[in-house]
Amino acid sequence: MSNHRFMRRAAKGLLFSSIAFSASSYASSYYNCANATGCVAVTSLSATSNFAKTQYPIVLAHGLGGWSKMFGLVDYFNGIPQDLTKNGASVYVTKTSSVNDTEVRGEQLLQQVKTIIAITGSPKVNLIGHSHGGIDIRYVAGVAPSLVSSVTAISSPEQGSKMADWTVKMVTEGSAADGLPAGEFNTASLMAIKFFELVGGVMDIGSGVPLNQLQQQDGWAAVNSLTTNYAAKFNQKFPAAMPTSYCGYPKNTVVNNVRYYSFSGAQTMTMLVDPSDTVLGLTGLSFNGEANDGLVSPCSSRLGEVIRDNYKMNHMDSVNQVFGIVSLLDTNPLTVYRNQVNRLKGQSL
Repeated sequence: MSNHRFMRRAAKGLLFSSIAFSASSYASSYYNCANATGCVAVTSLSATSNFAKTQYPIVLAHGLGGWSKMFGLVDYFNGIPQDLTKNGASVYVTKTSSVNDTEVRGEQLLQQVKTIIAITGSPKVNLIGHSHGGIDIRYVAGVAPSLVSSVTAISSPEQGSKMADWTVKMVTEGSAADGLPAGEFNTASLMAIKFFELVGGVMDIGSGVPLNQLQQQDGWAAVNSLTTNYAAKFNQKFPAAMPTSYCGYPKNTVVNNVRYYSFSGAQTMTMLVDPSDTVLGLTGLSFNGEANDGLVSPCSSRLGEVIRDNYKMNHMDSVNQVFGIVSLLDTNPLTVYRNQVNRLKGQSL
């Protein structure tokens, strides 16, 4: 009799827990914050677990040339907001100038963080940034640490990219060879810069930014902000959780009550059917044999607690692109993001 009573109570407990979880799962939503004036719900999924249910919202920041959700169809973080939402997270995807200087983008991101905090009532957010976005989030944490619970940089050139160095060198030397003074560009370089800025404008429009609120694009400033020279100056201003040498590891992983993390890949060619692999295989040659993901080296990507810097991922794989065509020989990117957010949950973040 006592066993039957115990079973009934256990069943009731499971039922009540299920009802409570089901009710709370509706709070798990994915929002597109395409500008600083507000965020629009993209989807609200019934969570199947609370594995990624953090105390503070998850805020995703795109990289150079990035977008939020292109024409309502293609996510920059391909499938990642949906996966995190399904596992209990509230996710906000931001949109800064696709092509511009780090501090310009960082200020834009800061305004969107303030908007998200106002919308949610949460005192802080967890920032996750890919590539250039992984530097933008450091800017926000540096100027407004009270608003940030954690920073996670993904495949981010925290100490600059040799590909950016090569690009700047080609432009400046080519213009100088044409007899132009420093700071002026030849026709080919000007056309490339303007095309880059045009692409940035398209990313704005495709993300849903109103035509009267299109963000400023600056192609030359964008490329320069990813060079090793720019990174050295930026890191002097924002040294939190950075190593003291190029291939060193950070000593401090918590600064101003902000926890810092990073992870990255170290392979350019991961799935030959992925069209981005060929491009990244070529850009990776600028690293002269140093391990890289096509645009960023593991040494440059290290920030805070280094989760791992040798995933079999190239630069696009680390956001589950293109369209989820990634290596089958290593952890799936969705799992990597999910585990990282669960790590934040475990730290009560």
